[in-house]
Amino acid sequence: MKHVGTISSSCLYWLHQIRRIRRSLDAESAKTLVHAFITSRIDGCNTVLAGLPRTITDRLQRLLNAAARVVSNTGKFDRGLTHLLHSELYWLDVLQQILHKLEVTVHQCLQGRAPQYLMNCCHPTSDVASRQRLRSSSRHHLVVPRHRRSTLGRRTFSVASPMACNALPDDLRDRRSVPTISGRG
Repeated sequence: MKHVGTISSSCLYWLHQIRRIRRSLDAESAKTLVHAFITSRIDGCNTVLAGLPRTITDRLQRLLNAAARVVSNTGKFDRGLTHLLHSELYWLDVLQQILHKLEVTVHQCLQGRAPQYLMNCCHPTSDVASRQRLRSSSRHHLVVPRHRRSTLGRRTFSVASPMACNALPDDLRDRRSVPTISGRG
């Protein structure tokens, strides 16, 4: 996908530049630069990456791992990268970022705080007359429309977002407010 190639080449350039001056930066300054030049590019429009093959999202995950190594000033073969990403930097993996952004967008649609064209894609099964007596209507599932193309159809927002929300555990799906996750800054 051309979008991912553009992001990765740009991020690799900036990672190289930040790594060259890393000795003269403290940890907070390095974190700020990495957020400004790398993670903001990975996060931007990442919902269009929903449903892509792992080979494509793995490229972005490797970029995120390299950015974490630059921030922490660790080498390529040092251990504990997963602990560093999740426990110290509070960064999500790329696939988790994509799902989180989809689920937050659906929540905004259900609350009426999203554009109308997105709200038209999110319908609870309890609103559909023929599905009101199904178990999925009492579990607050969303209607997943039929799609024919297995490659592109499942990646559209109208299909990917209800599938992501329906996969959530019941207690998370029933919440009326979404807990915020602290940013990367």
